[in-house]
Amino acid sequence: MPAQKITTFLWFDDQAEEAAKYYVSVFGGDSRIVDSTRYTDAAPGRTGSVMTITFELAGQQYTALNGGPQNWSFNEAISLAVTCEDQDEVDELWARLTADGGEEGPCGWLKDKYGLSWQIVPRQMQEILSGGDPAGVDRAVKAMMGMGKLDVAALREAYEGK
Repeated sequence: MPAQKITTFLWFDDQAEEAAKYYVSVFGGDSRIVDSTRYTDAAPGRTGSVMTITFELAGQQYTALNGGPQNWSFNEAISLAVTCEDQDEVDELWARLTADGGEEGPCGWLKDKYGLSWQIVPRQMQEILSGGDPAGVDRAVKAMMGMGKLDVAALREAYEGK
């Protein structure tokens, strides 16, 4: 299989391996650690420690780097959006990604314990927002703006004017 042409690269101080294993455990299924590289004497990191670790979540590869503290941190300018099949998956991922120091945000956004931003979005959201009733879409968007974790039933009810 050819290598993925574009890979998201995530900078961590020294938690790259821990974070990769965490993300694989959160998403399970077809998620896995793919490969890792280690620092040598020629590089600035601790010899033998993980330099990069490549992991796969739902078929998409990411690489995490132990780049050391550079006063850089993740922010909402970049987020990973996850399309969920149903409310149960939204609930599960929301709970797992906000656990142990993660932070809930507005409109389906959250930060995990490493500070990485995620959008946890039910598949039905696209159907609701592209519905044929502009007033219904406005009501659904207004409802979404007041939510943290997205609630499919509440969004549908708002769209339908209930």
